[in-house]
Amino acid sequence: MAEDPKFHEESERIHEYREPKVVKESIFTGSKALEKAPKIYGIPTGIEGLDDLFFIVESEDGKIVKKTLGGIPAYSVFNITGVSDTGKSLMVEQFTVEQARKGHKVAFITVESPANFVIASIKLRAAAMGYNFEEFEDNVILIDAASHSTLRENIPDLLATLAYAIKTYHIKFTVIDSVTGLFENKEMLARGVVRRLFNFMKKWYQTALFVSQKRSGHEELTAEAAGGYAVGHIVDGTMVLAKELIDSSFKAKLYRKEVGDIVRLFRIDGCRMSGHDTKTHYLEITDTGLVRILEPIGK
Repeated sequence: MAEDPKFHEESERIHEYREPKVVKESIFTGSKALEKAPKIYGIPTGIEGLDDLFFIVESEDGKIVKKTLGGIPAYSVFNITGVSDTGKSLMVEQFTVEQARKGHKVAFITVESPANFVIASIKLRAAAMGYNFEEFEDNVILIDAASHSTLRENIPDLLATLAYAIKTYHIKFTVIDSVTGLFENKEMLARGVVRRLFNFMKKWYQTALFVSQKRSGHEELTAEAAGGYAVGHIVDGTMVLAKELIDSSFKAKLYRKEVGDIVRLFRIDGCRMSGHDTKTHYLEITDTGLVRILEPIGK
C-alpha cells in the first residue's frame, strides 16, 4: 500500500491541510551531533588497487596533508553501477570474502540468483583470493530475496528480515545484489526504495554496497542507473564500471589497445564521507575471476 503512488498523493493532500508541527527531536547543535557521529576509518575491500583511492585531510604542523584511508569509509553506503559483464557482482563478492575472512559477519541479500548459487560463486572468489572458504563460510549470512517474492516485492518485510539477521548475527556489513531487482517494472518508485534502504543502513551503522544495473541506453561512465540519477544522489557515493569496444583507430591510440579489443574502465563518482581519486582508471577482470583497479588512463 505504501508503494502505491495514489497513496502518496492522498498522504500529501492530508499533510497539506494539517497544522505544521515542530519536530524538536530533529534539531541538534554541532557538538551534540558529533557525540553520535561515528569515527571514520578505512575498510579494506579485498579489491586490488581500490583501497588507496580514498583519503582524508588532516592538519600536521600547520600544514594540510592527505592521508589514505586504506579502504572505503566505514559506515558509507556505496552504489556500484554498470552494464552487464563489467565486474559489479565480482567486486561485492570479493568485498564479502574479505570481511568474512577477517571474522566479520556479512549480510548478502541476493535478489537475482538463489542463495545456493550465490554462495558457490563466493566460494570460487575466496579460492581465487587464496583463502580456504570453509574456515569462514558461516560468516556470510545470505538473505534469499530471489526465491522469496515477499522479500523482493515488500520492502518492509525485507528490512524486518535484515534487522532480525543484524541483531542475531551482529552484522556490520551489508551487500545487496541488486537493488535494481527491488523495483523492476516500477522504476518510478526507485528513489523511494533506495531512500528507505539508505536510511536503514544508517540507522543500523552498516557499511553497505548496493549493486545497480545500468540500462543499455545510459552513457557508460555516468552515475546514472536504472531508476535514474536519483539512485546515485541518495547514497554516499557511486563507483561506475564500464566497458568499451575499441572500434576506431582513435580509441586504439587513446587506450593503447588493438581494434576489436574490449577495455574496461572504473571511476569513483563522488563520496561525501571522504576524499577520493577522481581519475578514470583501467579495470581488469583476471582469468581467475577477480577485479583489479589499474592505473589511470593516460598514465
